[in-house]
Amino acid sequence: MKREDIRNIAIIAHVDHGKTTLVDELLKQSGAFRENQEVAERVMDSNDIEKERGITILSKNTGVVYDGVRINIVDTPGHADFGGEVERVLKMVNGVILVVDAFEGPMPQTKFVLRKALELDLSLIVCINKVDRPEARPAEVVDETLELLMELEAGDKQLDCPFVFASAKEGFAVLDMEDEKKDMKPLFETIIDHIEAPEGDPEKPLQILISTIDYNEYVGRIGIGKVDNGSIAVNKECMVVNEHDPERREKVRITKLYGFEGLEKVDVKKAEIGSIVAISGIADLTIGDTICDLEDPQPIPFQKISEPTISMQFMVNDSPLAGQEGKYVTSRHLRDRLFRELNTDVSLRVEESDSTDSFKVSGRGELHLSVLIENMRREGYEFAVSKAEVLYHTDENGKKLEPMEIAVIDVPEEFSGAVIEKLSQRKGELRNMSMATGGYTRLEFSIPSRGLIGYRGEFMTDTKGNGILNTLFDGYGPYKGDIQYRKQGSLIAYEAGETITYGLFNAQERGTLFIGPGEKVYAGMVIGQTGKTEDIEINVCRAKKLTNTRASGSDDALKLSPPKRLSLEQALEFIDTDELLEITPKNIRIRKKILDPTMRKRAKFS
Repeated sequence: MKREDIRNIAIIAHVDHGKTTLVDELLKQSGAFRENQEVAERVMDSNDIEKERGITILSKNTGVVYDGVRINIVDTPGHADFGGEVERVLKMVNGVILVVDAFEGPMPQTKFVLRKALELDLSLIVCINKVDRPEARPAEVVDETLELLMELEAGDKQLDCPFVFASAKEGFAVLDMEDEKKDMKPLFETIIDHIEAPEGDPEKPLQILISTIDYNEYVGRIGIGKVDNGSIAVNKECMVVNEHDPERREKVRITKLYGFEGLEKVDVKKAEIGSIVAISGIADLTIGDTICDLEDPQPIPFQKISEPTISMQFMVNDSPLAGQEGKYVTSRHLRDRLFRELNTDVSLRVEESDSTDSFKVSGRGELHLSVLIENMRREGYEFAVSKAEVLYHTDENGKKLEPMEIAVIDVPEEFSGAVIEKLSQRKGELRNMSMATGGYTRLEFSIPSRGLIGYRGEFMTDTKGNGILNTLFDGYGPYKGDIQYRKQGSLIAYEAGETITYGLFNAQERGTLFIGPGEKVYAGMVIGQTGKTEDIEINVCRAKKLTNTRASGSDDALKLSPPKRLSLEQALEFIDTDELLEITPKNIRIRKKILDPTMRKRAKFS
């Protein structure tokens, strides 16, 4: 049976192609908000980091009603590091809207999310967004999208997909560029006409596959999934099973059931096939679980989420300044918080190590782990992390394999030489070079994931901020050999104390400083970067010796260059394998793993 009054769709796109803004507009024009309601931009990006960075990290569910049909919309992340989110939510929907920028055209991440949708044989609508941009080239982008579909061996159903031209910002969609640009009605109608209605058997026993987990301090874990068969009601007794865990058979009672109305979860008493619902009150519900009838508990097959490719050590902060700024500082706090993150993040792995103070945390990329670090920092946690390292595999012959990436880079022509030289040093192979739009050159590299660790900051410097770097995981390949991450050494504080202008003035001749006067430092803390390859120890707490011939006031004439303040990402990129990043709610400090200079030298030469 088909539920003709429901459509379930996901919105997929490359990062920053406007899918969250498009969802905003669909919500507004469907009447999801009151007329006098103040609505923020990108209202679906609900957490602080999403708002600040303008990226979607977690997939979000919403629902609108248009012409008597309920349209359930899932807004997905566009960043490769959050691909785990995209993979699983596609199981809930019958079709996708692929949003493509009318100027940039299909980008690497477009290819990744589209491939996932094609594997599930979902219906497709292509929305060419930002057609109001002065440099928009919608006709060419249509051709490029069709070429991408053919490259991915799409079936006839997807190749015959409708194209809609839109400006989410201006609030209109048209089927032809000559049509009157008025509202989103053409897109709503295309969704209803082209996306298949969900199918299921209301007479069969209940089956709901949990595809997303939300978390709420008051009600705990909330499982979100689509009713595939049967119906679910409050107070119904059910069984939780999992295809990948045959032992799992837990009897539960449904205490709370929610549907989605605009941005709100609303209480519902009952839900039929095709409905996307949220269920709370089941303590250990996880992604991939199936909620079934007691009589016939049959799990729904669920694809395993792609494995992590990168890992870091998260450890208790043991620096001389430890425990002064954080609210949660012990290994128990750190352990509880990391394992709680597993409730909602399926792409993350947390492993305990031989030491009770250290945990190995693995994720899909540097951004994935840096978002976790930033969230924990804001929550009041204090800890230290090591440099990101890739996770190696071995093949059947015992050969070492490492994760590989496709890096697609758009740079102005004059910078392409510098980029090719740097990536070649990092074991990148140039696969393709072509002219992109607007005088840019497009370079396509195959490069080990570790070759990109710490490269983005260097890339922005080399291209004067004009380059665009996009990466896509490309499976495992043979180990490519050693890579030197950093050519510059560190400036290291020689003793503990507070920095003084006189000491910093002498230090700045040796390199770039990361700190200013009046800041706390300790022996072994990294306070800057030298131009040379070796590390230099320096005393920045040294005051000028006063004699009867030297007045203390002459210090006023010393001019300090402003320190280079590193963001969390820049600091994670900067640290070397013998360094740690000390994270507190107030500060980010770089330090050597071994603080004592004599012990450090011994370790280096042993």
